[in-house]
Amino acid sequence: MALSDPMGITAQGLPTLQRTTIRADVAELDRIATEQNVTLILLGLPLHMDGNESRQSKYTREFAEYLTGRTGREVKFWDERMTSIEAGRVLKESGISIAKRAKAVDKLSAQILLESYLGSLGNTWGDDGYESPLE
Repeated sequence: MALSDPMGITAQGLPTLQRTTIRADVAELDRIATEQNVTLILLGLPLHMDGNESRQSKYTREFAEYLTGRTGREVKFWDERMTSIEAGRVLKESGISIAKRAKAVDKLSAQILLESYLGSLGNTWGDDGYESPLE
């Protein structure tokens, strides 16, 4: 999981949600979303490399429908192709051990997915009137 800042500029990784049951998973997501004032939930959409939807895409869409019904929050989908590969590459380049990489890949994948979505909106430092506090 990952969370953006209130202005939608940066993405911070959150601990991975350990799946149990759909009902419990949605309740936990709703709790976190309420606690963090989340209005939009972004789900990675698993696509085949050719861009066609996979069987898992169908399950993801069904989960999103249930999630929206239970939380009342808008759910959007974002192409998740290559996020795990990119996360693995970044973690490997960082030099951390294989065991630590395995634990961190989901968190970083979620962060990469959210950063990609936020970047598509143009809400980055230096764009749309935002200025970096480091400049």
